[in-house]
Amino acid sequence: MVCVLVEGLTLMDEQTLLASARAGDPHAFNTLVRTYQDMAYNVAYRVLGEAEAAADATQDAFLSAYRALPAFRGGSFKVWLLRIVTNSCYDQLRLRKRRQQTSLDDLAEDADYASALADHGESPEEAILRGELARVLQAGIASLPLDQRIVLVLSDVQGLSYEEIAETTGIALGTVKSRLSRARARLRDFLGHVREPWAV
Repeated sequence: MVCVLVEGLTLMDEQTLLASARAGDPHAFNTLVRTYQDMAYNVAYRVLGEAEAAADATQDAFLSAYRALPAFRGGSFKVWLLRIVTNSCYDQLRLRKRRQQTSLDDLAEDADYASALADHGESPEEAILRGELARVLQAGIASLPLDQRIVLVLSDVQGLSYEEIAETTGIALGTVKSRLSRARARLRDFLGHVREPWAV
């Protein structure tokens, strides 16, 4: 039998873990959390633009996933989980709007997240330029309308296929393609108007 590797687990391992987790084994669910937590946080961070909000959304998503495990009908656990993560991001944005917090355009770089991405073999100048590029890209992503931002993050950051994005977001395949096309065009325009210190 051929086993497909999924985020460090074979598909067979994942199905076994899911069955155990659905039967009430917290260790099995914890293994799934460890497998997907970085991906879930990355999506939430790219959509929300703030580390604390992304951490809250990720935690809420995993709690919701744990509670909803009995209703999971099979298929891709990753896609199912990302749907819960994106819904959790919507909840965080609604909460933020009610509290009238700072907008996504007033983005503050998360030093902890950026340091995790650092290549410690690079020069200080390269690190500064890479950090500036990451900040500008995140600002560009944050400037997109939410529906386009989510599609762009799922496609270009997480590498999901059009079909997986449609399943994750619950929108039609054609809508996924058009939103992604508009998001990429807006991001290109945003980056075209930014001075490029990394290109010097």
